[in-house]
Amino acid sequence: MISDRKAQRPARERRGSLNRGAAIPLYHQIFLTLRDEITRGERPYGSALPTEIDLAARNKVSRITARRALDELANLGLVDRRRRLGTRVIHRMSARPIEASIDQALESLIAFGQNTAVKVIDLTTETADARTAAKLGLAEGEAIVRAVRLRSTKDGPLGLIISYIPAGLGIPLTADALTAAPILSLVRAAGIVIGGAVQTIEAMVADPALATNLGIEPRAAVLLVERQVEDADGRIVLVTSAFYRADRYRITLDMHEPGRILPKYA
Repeated sequence: MISDRKAQRPARERRGSLNRGAAIPLYHQIFLTLRDEITRGERPYGSALPTEIDLAARNKVSRITARRALDELANLGLVDRRRRLGTRVIHRMSARPIEASIDQALESLIAFGQNTAVKVIDLTTETADARTAAKLGLAEGEAIVRAVRLRSTKDGPLGLIISYIPAGLGIPLTADALTAAPILSLVRAAGIVIGGAVQTIEAMVADPALATNLGIEPRAAVLLVERQVEDADGRIVLVTSAFYRADRYRITLDMHEPGRILPKYA
């Protein structure tokens, strides 16, 4: 397995990575990162944000800079700031899911994967932290497989995909297998019957590390596609976060055939 994790750790997992040479002020970069985490649901309603002191230390900025970032969140109505009580999220997600055919969606996703080239950046077995364990329906500390791939077209990088699978499912994940076939095909090949999935698509901006992987400018627009796949018994077998270049990727919903989802790239 590929194990050069520290050198290759992709965007989003390297918290506090600011572009200090950018025209965007540091406080606004911190604000944008926290705003995206809140609106994506990574920081749910009622959760506490880091204190000014913690936020300043994490990002290596002054306390004034950290305070301004938190004040921007409060001005936008995403958090409530109170003396001695700290800063808490007051934003509630209100997205209503659209039902679709899982069979048609999976066939489209597999076909999409087969038409793009893949480079495996990282493939490791590790223990699940609290956030990842919750997404997979596991206990914290259980073994999981983490796969990071860069998907490209003839025009260059298209998306960075991070997937997590429980280690005990018997899915033969190797760098060669992930390069040759979409991960959903490998799940099926292991005899797992896919019973359903939940997919969320959101807009966000790229931090410097993600921008480097995708060959775009920091803070450029990207599409985050998060997918949770279950087997026929309702057990979660795959969780994926894919970060796609907004100028090369789009989702088309075919309204003539109910539930048919066709991922495409420009």
